[in-house]
Amino acid sequence: MAGDTSDEQAERLLTLLWREVVPPRAGVRGPKQAVSVDDVVRAGIALADRDGYDKVSIRAVAAELRLGPMSLYTYVPSKDALIMLMVDAVAAEDAPIDAALPARERMAAIARGVRAELLAHPWLLEVPPWRQLLGPGRLRRYERQLAALEGLGLSDVEMDRVIAALSEFATGNARMAVAARRSAAQMSDVRWWELYGPLLTRLMPAEQFPLSGRVGTAVGELYQAPGDPDGGFDYGLARLLDGIAAG
Repeated sequence: MAGDTSDEQAERLLTLLWREVVPPRAGVRGPKQAVSVDDVVRAGIALADRDGYDKVSIRAVAAELRLGPMSLYTYVPSKDALIMLMVDAVAAEDAPIDAALPARERMAAIARGVRAELLAHPWLLEVPPWRQLLGPGRLRRYERQLAALEGLGLSDVEMDRVIAALSEFATGNARMAVAARRSAAQMSDVRWWELYGPLLTRLMPAEQFPLSGRVGTAVGELYQAPGDPDGGFDYGLARLLDGIAAG
């Protein structure tokens, strides 16, 4: 996410992520800081939750903390670094998966946990997912997910792929669920159908789209909306778990 970095920049980013386990540098003194890195990260998360990903900036987070923008650079070197720390902090809140649950429920818990996190923090859907650095929060979550699959007869690579398949399915569904929530805030689905449904019925040649007309009518009457992300998640997850179980 941070792109190409120098060795020094890479070390600083990883040191920030793993600040809880990195010992303080001996002999380094300076003025007492007004806030902590954790305070900065929490402020960034609160801002993103409230106003969205695009509103997160060094200046905006500094304003949340009543600090000058330049002073915030003593805590984090860039917006990219701040976002990376925010992602890891959210992952650290991930709930453990009960080892006593049946295997199918443990796998379902992986997908449900990913989806719940994205619905609680929709800005995560806008964070570039490739090459995110592993911090303690994300790594502990991965460890818990792997533990949920341990003993199921999967190879190490298969365990990783099962987690990827469950996570990517949950992410795609969460993206649709977030879009549905945002649209509903602007116009209810009932009103949307009242506005566009009769027009579409009048304009669409029924003889050219017999299956679309039949199925569209059935799901429209059931969902009373363009789709059903919650129901689609439950249905798709069940089919995905069936496929994983079948090997």
